[in-house]
Amino acid sequence: MSRKAYGYLATVLLTVGLAFLLIGCGSGEKKTTSIKIGVSVYNQYDTFISQLMDSFEKAAKEKETEEGITIFVEVQNAAGSQSEQNNQVEDFINSGCDVICVNLVDRTDPTMIIDKAKSADVPVIFFNRELVEEDLERWEKLYYVGAVALESGIMQGEIVTEAYEKNPEKLDKNGDGVLQYVMLEGEAGHQDAIIRTEYAVNTILESGIRMEKLDHAIANWNRGQAQAKMQQWIENFGDEIELVLSNNDDMALGAIDAYKAVDTPLAQYPFIAGIDGTEVGMEAIREGTLGATVFNDGAGQAKQMLRLAFDLAAGKSFEDVEYMEGSYVRLPHQKVKTEER
Repeated sequence: MSRKAYGYLATVLLTVGLAFLLIGCGSGEKKTTSIKIGVSVYNQYDTFISQLMDSFEKAAKEKETEEGITIFVEVQNAAGSQSEQNNQVEDFINSGCDVICVNLVDRTDPTMIIDKAKSADVPVIFFNRELVEEDLERWEKLYYVGAVALESGIMQGEIVTEAYEKNPEKLDKNGDGVLQYVMLEGEAGHQDAIIRTEYAVNTILESGIRMEKLDHAIANWNRGQAQAKMQQWIENFGDEIELVLSNNDDMALGAIDAYKAVDTPLAQYPFIAGIDGTEVGMEAIREGTLGATVFNDGAGQAKQMLRLAFDLAAGKSFEDVEYMEGSYVRLPHQKVKTEER
């Protein structure tokens, strides 16, 4: 073959190669054999978050088998410190994570995380503790996976309303036509705590049921703190308490612990309502001590978060992805209640 023919052949092969390369780039997806995901949680000892992370790691194992790739998941505990969480995100970036998942310590302070991730071009999936919408809009590679907070508050209020309408005497133990209640709140200034509290109470009031708040307290989503608060209320109000509203199951279980500690018969418990549907919360539903909870699908959130992380690492386009609405992935709540007690 002549030198000219060789040159012509080389040109053809180069052109074909470039064409295939451009076709691959046009698809937007990358072939990969491994993915590294860094996860920072606000508190690894939070019951709901602990269960969610167990589900996330399980989903990663299933995805490995399904796709035939290796998924490295590194989970770090920020232990309630936003500065520590910022450092963890920086470490994830420096160690070459393809995607970072963040359960914010302070939902109002994601600036440093966003700036660092944007500079390194590493996508961030925020989950469970929703950041301010304006912050999520600061970069196209920011996402949120979780539920709608007001939905859980509304459902908690609806369950109480349904229980009252079914058997008023069971909740209104003193027969005065008013529900005397106490409120266990999750965290000062936390969006979910504020919204769950407001919408639960307003939903009950809007149904026409009269209510009287005896007291409220911040218990930081914590079972032990809630038990201590509830013990004080039992001493102060005794059987005046007809309803305990709690922003999550752990605090509701703390209230139950307080009643168990003073050997209160089950029939004399007030109606106690939680939110999250954790495994221990569901067990309390089955034993009849917890009157109601609202199931927050942590396992579903974990699966969708892993799915999104995988799709991001693969360079997938999200213009027509069925499980997303813009930058959000939302999962619904479900009502759960003790039918008879």
